[in-house]
Amino acid sequence: LATENEQYLSELSGQAGCFKETPIVEFIFLLSEKWHLDQSTKYQAVELLERFMIKQVEQLSVSSGDNIGSREQGEGSSWSSLNNQLYDTFVLRLVSCIQLASKLSLHYDVVNSDAALKFLQSLKFSYTKQELLESELTVLKTLHFQINVPTPLAYVELLLEVLGHNGCLLPTKPLHQMCVQLLDFSYLMRDTIYNTLLEIAIENPTPSKLQVAKFLAVKEDFMLLAVGIISTSVFILNPGLWPQVVEHLNWITGITSQSILEFSYAVLTHIVGS
Repeated sequence: LATENEQYLSELSGQAGCFKETPIVEFIFLLSEKWHLDQSTKYQAVELLERFMIKQVEQLSVSSGDNIGSREQGEGSSWSSLNNQLYDTFVLRLVSCIQLASKLSLHYDVVNSDAALKFLQSLKFSYTKQELLESELTVLKTLHFQINVPTPLAYVELLLEVLGHNGCLLPTKPLHQMCVQLLDFSYLMRDTIYNTLLEIAIENPTPSKLQVAKFLAVKEDFMLLAVGIISTSVFILNPGLWPQVVEHLNWITGITSQSILEFSYAVLTHIVGS
């Protein structure tokens, strides 16, 4: 997982995170809850949608032949068409990403075409089953069928296993439940939490554009997110064990104790206030 995380960060798009805004994440979480999907499915769907949309925007921008120069010359019709195309199909793509994520995690309890169509029709869309299948294929082809990407929950669960193996006597079930709740919170409050973390890192409430751009890799670091979530969960449930757990997490992942502490502080600040 550490290797995959490093690989992902080394190839990170400058637009990473653009499609993880709170309304989008909330939409996916609520829809996953409505369809009684496994916890990991909603995170997988968010990550799939994010990666798909970025690639689709890049591909459509190239195919439209639109560039900054042509827009400056008043020839922005293709750019407007691109926007309309993305806007008109966004909810369909979102549903397709949830369908694909459900097939990855629960082969016996997937979101079938009937359930997806019924939901889309409730929003006054008139898609057919064929269009739904084509949408899934579009997502698959755009991502070159590489859709089984690790989610932050996979990092959390593996680190919890390692901590247990190393002799940390943690309350497994309540700790896992707390981690899931905090992971949900971190997805829904993503920008707010990471803005606080950036302010702590640079000791300045008004970061420059360059600092924000460099901080993007921190926002997309699943390993940092996982250790931060575990650290915060342990602090809430059993503060006495917290120093030991932070030390173990530092030893396992190489992430400094200071970084783990700062992440926990940023999360807790927005849970309980100053």
